[in-house]
Amino acid sequence: MLYLLALLLHRLPLAMGQYDICKSWVTTDDGPSWEFYACQPKAMRMKDYVTVRVDPAGITCGDPPERFCTHENPYLCSDECDASNPDLAHPPKLMFDSEDEGLATYWQSVTWRRYPEPLLANITLSWNKSIELTDDIVITFEYGRPTIMMLEKSLDNGRTWHPYQYYADDCMEAFSMPARRVRDLSTTSANRVLCTEEYSRWVGSKKEKTVRFEVRDRFAIFAGPDLKNMDNLYTRLESAKGLKDFFTVTDLRMRLLRPALGGTYVQRENLYKYFYAVSNIEVTGRCKCNLHANLCTFKEGSLQCECEHNTTGQDCGKCKKNFRSRSWRAGSYLPLPNGSPNACAAAGSAFGTFERPQRVTTAKTTTAKPTTTTTTPTSTTTTSTTTTSTPLPATTTTQPASIIRPASELAASVPVKERQKKTAVQRPTNAAALGPKLKPPQPPKSIQVAPKSKAGRTAHSAGKKHKKKPASSNISKLIRLKPDSGPVAPIEKYKDCECYGHSNRCSYIDFLNVVTCVSCKHNTRGQHCQHCRLGFYRNSSAELDDENVCIECNCNQIGSLHDRCNETGYCECKEGATGPKCDDCLPNYYWRQGCFPNVCDEELLLCQNGGTCYQNQRCICPVGFKGVLCQQSRCEADKKDCDGAHSTRAGLSTVLLGVLALQLRGFVDL
Repeated sequence: MLYLLALLLHRLPLAMGQYDICKSWVTTDDGPSWEFYACQPKAMRMKDYVTVRVDPAGITCGDPPERFCTHENPYLCSDECDASNPDLAHPPKLMFDSEDEGLATYWQSVTWRRYPEPLLANITLSWNKSIELTDDIVITFEYGRPTIMMLEKSLDNGRTWHPYQYYADDCMEAFSMPARRVRDLSTTSANRVLCTEEYSRWVGSKKEKTVRFEVRDRFAIFAGPDLKNMDNLYTRLESAKGLKDFFTVTDLRMRLLRPALGGTYVQRENLYKYFYAVSNIEVTGRCKCNLHANLCTFKEGSLQCECEHNTTGQDCGKCKKNFRSRSWRAGSYLPLPNGSPNACAAAGSAFGTFERPQRVTTAKTTTAKPTTTTTTPTSTTTTSTTTTSTPLPATTTTQPASIIRPASELAASVPVKERQKKTAVQRPTNAAALGPKLKPPQPPKSIQVAPKSKAGRTAHSAGKKHKKKPASSNISKLIRLKPDSGPVAPIEKYKDCECYGHSNRCSYIDFLNVVTCVSCKHNTRGQHCQHCRLGFYRNSSAELDDENVCIECNCNQIGSLHDRCNETGYCECKEGATGPKCDDCLPNYYWRQGCFPNVCDEELLLCQNGGTCYQNQRCICPVGFKGVLCQQSRCEADKKDCDGAHSTRAGLSTVLLGVLALQLRGFVDL
């Protein structure tokens, strides 16, 4: 009993901190040696070590001083931003400071007063080091969240960029992507890039301020809602291609493409209430050390792994000199629970290939880094071994720097043609001024205004079919207005509109210089009722003026991601579902209120150790085995000890039953 208690206490530290021990110094019958484990640093607040850059030049408010107002009080513009006054300045470093006594401090951009230029800003976070995200990225905005923005990542210190997530109040309009949620992803699509509408719609600045990149929800796909099954997550990180790299970054970039509009159209008469303001950015992660280090320190302005396993480099990405008898390899989380260190070895030595001893005679302690001592097991018969580690000092921080990037880099990220296009529209003076019958125009990706001309009435050529623009061209969905036009005119209504019979009214919006149909019927939408509503698709056999021009998608609610479909009526299916309406399952999937992957089958996913497959849903395991495929033994020791434990439990059960029988017999005799 005392032995079992000692073994339990010996294993307790390992259970409390998985992969936090790199090596142990043990003595066996063959002599003393190191025993290596896969290890990684603890998660920490990465914003304490970040360098921030904001561009283009002059996007930060205060130079020259500028007044601004809010959506709550749009006409009381008494606030001021002044870079020369510390109490009125809003520099980039305020996105990472500690806010004392609940007083919000924030970086702020200039206001959207410089029409017709769009208000674009980049915020770039750099660590000069590979880090692995372990929790959600949380961005807190003051005075409203952007209606369009992108989050991008880099794996090579900003040389190349890749989209991480899109945010918009209308994903289809902004990026030609359907809106999706992370919690709807499956195990095979956990690293998919999405567009979400959850953080962009106007709900009032006092209610919702945060924008998230959901890391925990993606982890939960493998580890469960409460992240209790971390072993499964670690296993998937090793086996799923590209999954580990998906959560790895060296840089993050927020591309702010359109500010909060307050739930309305841009009000041209008051541009001082449109701007960006970021009060906090939280990034939680750990240094990427390729499972060769459990410490990461801040040295000479950058994070550095304290490499073990005879490795070296900022990420422990190569073997030390004289330890290159074989090619360097990253450590592995597998096999659980201690992983594979894949340590570098010297020629002719056993370093990195040490097998766990069968019998340990003594145990020694090394104190090369005397800060924290943690006890870990070496084998199933180990009494105790000791390893040491040095945690990252809590006081080691750096003041984030503010570096201005050239405006040309930001300008290159937005299509030039979209920034330069203009559409001329002449305001009609009466109903006849609408001119000849118009064909459907190109769906507007941006609301634009140019000087008035007659060309605006004939801008749409007859019979021209419209091609779907790529997502990159829709990024520039920005509202342009004339800088010197008058106040907003009331909406006027006209008859005999060109709406293909789906509406008999249209309106001229003065401050946008746009004529548009009102109240489109027959499930149509658009400026001329020439498109189908979401959830409907175009009937290819009907003309535009046919009442049946739009057909309902009728997507299966369980098998499809949403009720929308493409132009041929095919719905977008969830993982494993197929068919035009997503009401069928792909091979190797079974239907149970949705399509789920086969747990087992008779060809590839075979139950092990004599287990049998039940309806492709689970393996029925024989006595002594467990796991999804019956691949794990229920006994941690050898079979002899396991049989002894069974016999002990059986004997105890027999004694308890005998005592109970005697008591019942005595009761009957009474």
